[in-house]
Amino acid sequence: MTSILGIGNALVDIMTSLESDNLLSELNLPKGSMQIVNEETINKAMVKTKNLKQTLASGGSAANTINGLAYLGSNTAFIGKVGDDEMGKFFLEDMIKTGINTTLLKSKNITGRALALVSPDSERTFAVNLGAAIELKPEDINIDQFKGHAYFHIEGYLVQNHALIEKALILAKQAGLTVSLDLASYNVVEENIDFLKRIVNDYVDIVFANEEEAKAFTGMTPEDALVKIASIVKIAVVKLGAKGSMIKSGDYTCKVGVVKAKSIDTTGAGDMYASGFLYGQAKGLSLKQSGEIGALLSGKVIETIGPKMLDSTWDSLNKQVERIVNGEKIVG
Repeated sequence: MTSILGIGNALVDIMTSLESDNLLSELNLPKGSMQIVNEETINKAMVKTKNLKQTLASGGSAANTINGLAYLGSNTAFIGKVGDDEMGKFFLEDMIKTGINTTLLKSKNITGRALALVSPDSERTFAVNLGAAIELKPEDINIDQFKGHAYFHIEGYLVQNHALIEKALILAKQAGLTVSLDLASYNVVEENIDFLKRIVNDYVDIVFANEEEAKAFTGMTPEDALVKIASIVKIAVVKLGAKGSMIKSGDYTCKVGVVKAKSIDTTGAGDMYASGFLYGQAKGLSLKQSGEIGALLSGKVIETIGPKMLDSTWDSLNKQVERIVNGEKIVG
């Protein structure tokens, strides 16, 4: 079975349901933003939210994607770095429970955490302390970690360490892997535009971007951005939220719809789309089918708080995925 390796910031997601947006102002967090904060700030935010409804999950963009792939039945592996603390232990156990071959290096720093503040209208605001995750270094990875895999998925959030990303991409290519990159966030793209353009051109085969990220990367409308990105990589995917997604490879272009969903929290929607798409590609499915599986997963995850879905939900999803594999149309 085709194996998929991911590398990213190993974070524990702390999903928190806000009763109002007042706390965002109190914490000086712009609604809808992703802010990197220091340990003092994250601890202050944790104290102020401790009485709200919260759930924990192993997270980080690439980890979410790999987790989704594992639930779909793919062979998966993940590389990250955590602290020698309870959060680090939780992250490892949560990944192993899903059947992911997990390589976690240890640090004396605290395990990274992402406090996801979910507003009543389902908009997410993140306060992220990378902790040990930011200490993942080029010397922590080697060619043996890449052997035996067919795909390598990397998150744009890891771009704070250019040397690490470039070494990982070089090793992936030396090992013959197909490389996919999720651009992660428009502000990440804007702040690292020259570096991202170079590595996409030199190493990347599949790019995932939403409308804002595609615009930040190309300066163009979604349709034109799709064409531009597809001229650089083998497969370009631009996600349009409730309007679906567009996929282009060479001269082929298709549009993929969405599934009906009641949005509660959009955390993990893009990560789950990547899970479904990569699953389809690894199975040799068409671009359209791969996009439909991505749309199915992303549509379902927004109906729950956080990036993780119940085992019973996955049982249902896997049955629907099998229908898509068999050629049925279940995505609008």
